[in-house]
Order: sequence, then structure tokens, then C-alpha cells
Amino acid sequence: MKRFWQNLTVMNKSTLIVLVSIFLMAFGNRAFFSNITEAYPLTLDNAAFVISLAVVFGAALIVILSLVCYRHTTKPVLITILMLSSFAAYFMDSYNTVIDTDMLRNVAQTNVSEASDLMSGRLAMYVILLGILPSLFVYRVQLTTGTVRRDILSTVKLASISLGVGVLIVVVFSNFYASFIREHKILRYYANPSFYLVSTFKFASNAIESSSLPFTMIAADAQAAPVKRPRELIIMVVGETTRADRFSLNGYERETNPELAKDNVISFSDFWSCGTSTASSVPCMFSVYGQSDFDQKKAGSTENALDILARTGVNVLWLDNNSDSKGVADRVTYRDFKTPENNPDCNDGECRDTGMLADLQQYIDAHPKGDILIVLHQMGNHGPAYYKRYPKAFEKYTPVCQTNQLEDCSKEAINNAYDNATLYTDFFLSKVIDELRRNTAEFETGMFYLSDHGESLGEFDVYLHGLPMFIAPEAQRHVPAIMWFSDNFSGVNEEALRASKDRTMSQDWVFHTLLGLFDVRADVYKPNLDILNVPGAAKQDL
Repeated sequence: MKRFWQNLTVMNKSTLIVLVSIFLMAFGNRAFFSNITEAYPLTLDNAAFVISLAVVFGAALIVILSLVCYRHTTKPVLITILMLSSFAAYFMDSYNTVIDTDMLRNVAQTNVSEASDLMSGRLAMYVILLGILPSLFVYRVQLTTGTVRRDILSTVKLASISLGVGVLIVVVFSNFYASFIREHKILRYYANPSFYLVSTFKFASNAIESSSLPFTMIAADAQAAPVKRPRELIIMVVGETTRADRFSLNGYERETNPELAKDNVISFSDFWSCGTSTASSVPCMFSVYGQSDFDQKKAGSTENALDILARTGVNVLWLDNNSDSKGVADRVTYRDFKTPENNPDCNDGECRDTGMLADLQQYIDAHPKGDILIVLHQMGNHGPAYYKRYPKAFEKYTPVCQTNQLEDCSKEAINNAYDNATLYTDFFLSKVIDELRRNTAEFETGMFYLSDHGESLGEFDVYLHGLPMFIAPEAQRHVPAIMWFSDNFSGVNEEALRASKDRTMSQDWVFHTLLGLFDVRADVYKPNLDILNVPGAAKQDL
């Protein structure tokens, strides 16, 4: 037995790469083949094509690995791939998500608290069975080595044969692959680890390029609001993971907005996000670039709406109970409320959004001149542990899913937990409005609430968010947007604004609406993208 094990664990680099590739295709790609067989049911003809896909993607993986594994780097590279692929397999299998550049950006910007919500026993099993155990095998293997020339020739031979096999199969099944490439682009995104390796390369390239870009000031001609008009105090609440169709203000059958309904807010029912993750939506909504022109490199190196407002004299404050501002608040006053040291409303490891309201009045009183914009970045409905996002007193709908393993819960339990979290957001927003009402003697006050993106709750077996925009379901893109103004807020005809609440709008409008709210005018300002600029409702030009 000992000699058999020794013979089994003595091999050359090429053999080890092939074995690891076969292992990953066979055991790390359940989501890939599950989605493939939905598009290509296993008839006799389709079965041969599905098998060919396994060979083609396996061959592509062998080519990639053969090019990055060289002598002493072989084991570290393969072990790293195995470990990362075990995590990727878990998230794709459990939530039917994909690991693209936006998802990698989310991972890079996730804090410990958010990451802990994703930990589970099932994840541990994936990591052990698909990551640790095969990695131990790779570690124990004794690699035979030859001369440098022989190793290079071996690498070239392996890559060439694998590439040739892949090309030959594509030619043989050309009709199938023509359809696969043309009509089922998204299916390739589930290939593990091929797609996330490509995404990692793109993410790293973009990060390096972004770091070298000069910072660009826009709206150099921006003019501040006239000093004679009343001061304004606006609180913008950037929500997290809420869906427009789960707000009773928009017609949802459950009463998830009882407090906001009393406050007589304006709910815009046809509002759409410019991304499906916080890392993309938050920078996009404050950027001058609309969804069609937006990219992280440009946004990170260009002034946003907050920069322009601060430069024209508005006192800007960002309070964060989420991961961070994704670069938006890098040049304005920023306060972190994710820890008990800063947030007075923390218990059981969860810091509540209401904690951000504790010292707001002190900040307001400390700024006796100029308009004020306060941005509150919520934890909101952040999943998958929706049951953690609200105090027990808000558990109106039961039973609730009390695990981050959403696929183990009934649809009813998931929906109940999610709706309870929405109830708590309703309560939080009503408290924001109360705060604003207390300041109407000194200010014209208003609230603008907008979620960053939506959430899939098991529709089509998809959970959470972050799918590429071109295939993301409506649930991840259709978001709630709400405005409230004090009775003394001049220049806005609320009746006309309410009449326009069902028109189609998107986060492309946020940049221009913020400038419009504070009467800041510049060449970059587009009146047609200002929510307030509707016939009969627009603020008067001053």
C-alpha cells in the first residue's frame, strides 16, 4: 500500500495539471452544468455536446495552468486555484451568482461583518472537500523535474495538445458552439475557475490603470446658491438591497411602509439602478457619467456630486453603517458607524442604522452657515442574513428564515425575513423625517431616499444580487426612491411632483438632482435629468 501511494504521488508537472483540471471540471462546476442542461436538455444529441463542453473548458483550463505553473510555482498556483475555486463553487451553487469583475470588487471591499454573514457549515464542507483535501494531495505529490529545456518543451507540448483538442471539438460541434456563443453568453460565466480567472486579470488590470489616472475636476464654472435664499438641510439616505415591488407605497399587498404612508412622502414607482451591486451602483449614482458611460476608472478619478457641492459651500457629511462609500466620500467628512465604539445602537453584533441619527443635531448646530447635505449609508436589507437586519420588535411576518443558507428555507420564510427588514427601513426613514422636522425653524428641509440596487429572493433559483446588468432580473434593478419636503420648502410644487411619480427614472438622475436641490448651476447640470424639474414642480431659477 505504501509503495502504491508513493507511485501515485510521484508524477511530472503536466500530469498534475491535468489531474487538477479534471477534478475541478468534475466536482467544482455543478452550477455550470446545471445551467447548461437547462439550456440544452440531455437528449442524445445534446448529451454529446455537454460532454464536449466539459472537455473544451477543461482543455482551456489546462492551457491557462500550464502557462502559469513553472517548476517551484506549480504547487502554490494549483493549491491557490483549488482553494479559490472551492469558494467560487459554493457561491455559484448556492446562490446561482457569477464571479465577474464587479463581484470581485465587492469581495475586495467587503468588511469582516459582511463576510461573517456568508459563513456556514455548508461553505466549510465545500472548502474542505473541494479545496483543502485536494490541496493536501497536491502538496504531497513529488514532482519529477528535468532540465529547464525539457520543462519548457513539456509545457509547450501540453498547451499545444490541449489547445488542439479544444479547437477540434469546437469544429466537430460547430453548429452547437455557434448557438452557444451567440445565444448563451451568460453560461460561460459559470465556468469554474476559467471565468473568475479572466475576471481577476481584468480586475487587477483596471485597478493598476486606475491608480495611475490623474484626478479630474469638473464643473469649474459651478456657481453656489444665492445667499439670500433660506438655508437648506437635505438628508439623502442611500439604501441597501431594497426592492421597489416590496414597498407598500408602490402597491405591495403587505403593509411594509406604515410610517412613511403617514408622512405623506412621494414614492417614485418606476426607478432603476445603474448597477446590481453596491460597488458599482453607489459610485455610479453620484457620478456625472450615466450608466451607459460609467466605468470605475473614470468615476474614481473624476469629481462627483458631493465634491462639487462641497466646493460651492455646501457642508457635506457622509455617515456609513455599510461597508464604506466606495470612494464617493473620500474628499468630504466621513464617519464610520459599523462598530459599537461609534454607533450607540449596537447589540448582538449588529449595529443598527438608527445609530447614525444619534449625533446629527450636534453636527447641524455646529454649522451655522451654509446649506447642509448629510448622506446616511444604510445596512438596510443586506443579505443573506435578512433576519439580522431588524430588532425582534419588527418581526411582524413569520416564520422567518434564520440562516444565511437561503436555499434551505421556504420562499415564505425568506420573504418574511426580507419584508421585516423593509419594515425596519420604513421605521428608520420615519425617524430621519422626524429629525428634519425638528430643524424647520432654521432650514428648508428634505429627505431623498434611494436604494443602491435590488435583490433576488429565489425567483428562477437566483438569490442575492450582483448579476451582470444585461442578464440581471428586474428584482435586482428596480429600486424604491422616495422624497419628502417640509411645508416651508420653497420653489417645489409637490402636487406637480406627485403627478410625475410614475415616470421612468434611474440613478443617472441623482447627480443632477443633487445639484438642482442646492441650486448649484454648472455646464454639466442637465435639467432634463433633475427629478424636481418637471412642469409646475421645478425650483425657480435664482
